[in-house]
Amino acid sequence: MNSFTEENYLKAIYKLMEQAEGPVNTNSIAEKVNTKAATVTDMLKKLAAKKLVHYTKYKGVSLSPGGRKIAISIIRKHRLWELFLVEKLQFRWNEVHEIAEELEHIQSPELVERLDKYLGHPKHDPHGDPIPDTHGRFVNSRSLLLESAEKGKKYIMTGVVDHKDLFLQHLDEQGFHLGCSIQVTGFTEYDRSLHIKLNRGKQLYVSNSVAKNILISEAPKHE
Repeated sequence: MNSFTEENYLKAIYKLMEQAEGPVNTNSIAEKVNTKAATVTDMLKKLAAKKLVHYTKYKGVSLSPGGRKIAISIIRKHRLWELFLVEKLQFRWNEVHEIAEELEHIQSPELVERLDKYLGHPKHDPHGDPIPDTHGRFVNSRSLLLESAEKGKKYIMTGVVDHKDLFLQHLDEQGFHLGCSIQVTGFTEYDRSLHIKLNRGKQLYVSNSVAKNILISEAPKHE
């Protein structure tokens, strides 16, 4: 059985590999898990000894098939628990991350499968992130960033890139939520801010820093 710390490292490496599309360096991992590079190196040696990562000094680290399987399992548990907390216990979407960080380490495959069934085998968590199925497969997503939206087209909000509490609170205050309709009515060339129509009515000004952290997809034609 792996420790909580080891599981957190595997999850961090998985997410960094997604962004880098290849091996990641120790400094990136240190920043991700909020520790020193020397501490990361010690952990990588331990994980390599367990055959959970491929690690070569100065060349970066990548997950082995076994390490990847564990990382995806942790992500699956985390996102299922987030959805349970929001849907069944009425937590807000900005309140669930830290709680799910603790629950994701529960070592009970039976509990996870029952949770998945109870929630109706969901495909996405409360932030729009895909939930891998029991075989570790993710649903394909065709989302794009709001900053890439075309003027006049209608879109549906499908997720967020930034999961930080302050950002999610800001979206709540503005009226954004998963599934809301968004139509870009104009752009400001100076700072690439957007003027949008939210839910077919509310007019909003959206900064570029916000627009690059909201995921959207084209609305169905009947929208």
